Amino acid sequence: MRKLMTVALLLVGFALTANAQENKKAVELPQWVKNIKISGYGMLQYQAEDKEGSSHNEFNLRLLRVIMDGKIGDFDWRAQVQGTSLKGPGEPTVQLVDLYAEWVKYKEFRVRAGQFKRAFTFENPTHPITQGWFSYAMVINNLSGFGDRTGEKSSGGRDVGIQVQGDLFPNAEGRRLLHYQVGIYNGEGINLKDKDNKKDIIGGLWVMPVEGVRIGAFGWTGTRGELEMTGLDGTKRTIGSARKNRYALSAEYDKDEWTFRAEYLHSQGFGSNEAWGDKADGWYAFGIVPVIKSKLHAKARYNCYRVAKEWGSAKTMYEVGLNYFFTKNLQVNFEYARVNDRTIANPDKHNYNFVDLELDFRF
Repeated sequence: MRKLMTVALLLVGFALTANAQENKKAVELPQWVKNIKISGYGMLQYQAEDKEGSSHNEFNLRLLRVIMDGKIGDFDWRAQVQGTSLKGPGEPTVQLVDLYAEWVKYKEFRVRAGQFKRAFTFENPTHPITQGWFSYAMVINNLSGFGDRTGEKSSGGRDVGIQVQGDLFPNAEGRRLLHYQVGIYNGEGINLKDKDNKKDIIGGLWVMPVEGVRIGAFGWTGTRGELEMTGLDGTKRTIGSARKNRYALSAEYDKDEWTFRAEYLHSQGFGSNEAWGDKADGWYAFGIVPVIKSKLHAKARYNCYRVAKEWGSAKTMYEVGLNYFFTKNLQVNFEYARVNDRTIANPDKHNYNFVDLELDFRF
């Protein structure tokens, strides 16, 4: 009897083990699911300025982003959702900012489709945290599709379309010397259909002669549909297709925590206010250098934007600051700027002070 009981128990154990193995196989996840990575970051902000008539100091939730990255065969894909206080206190904005897939089989020729960063300037595609400042440069914000001078809603430099890009001519060490990218977009910003059935064409080309160095140029031609413009008499009218012709010249050195970048942007085409005229430009130059490697960085930036391409419309910020890294995923940034804003009517009030303090983290 004892032997029989032993055999029975062994059979039951075998059956349970086999069943568990079958169940395990039944819930085996496909490889594309295993390839999914979830990450994100948050940016908390305090700002103060003593601008005459509109001085303020306030805490702000700059943004929160949650990102899903994955791979299916020769395709990479990304979905990214953002939450900000863009509309102001009590009116948060939650929106889809990235949703695209990219065929990446060949480094020389890759194809991306969906909603993603426009192929314009070096600064536009940089990460908000690694970019290193309280905001992208003013000319990037106004002429690269963030809060555009055409009145386009804040789109983080993104649009809906298709883009080809690649890296060519590897040297003896395998480092590629030339990059190109060309995209066709709706021209309206994120989460919007084309309003005038005309497309924006944006392209960029840069060379990388030595490690860490990029020298490039970009071009952009297209339209924005249904532009609401404030006329010289103060009345508003709608333009069916507002022309955008832009170019950028860019240079950068980025290696071993030393980063220097300068860009000049020019735009031809009316914006949301006729008084600005049909031309605008701007530029910036900055340096971020390690004081204590991987721990403390010092920074300085010259940041100028001319909404009407004349000095009487210029706003210039002279910025200095420090970035301190508790860990690679947690940092605090401090910035002080002396601002000269010539668009203020009273010339005695052109200059004021600005302070920004941020706590940024990744997960």
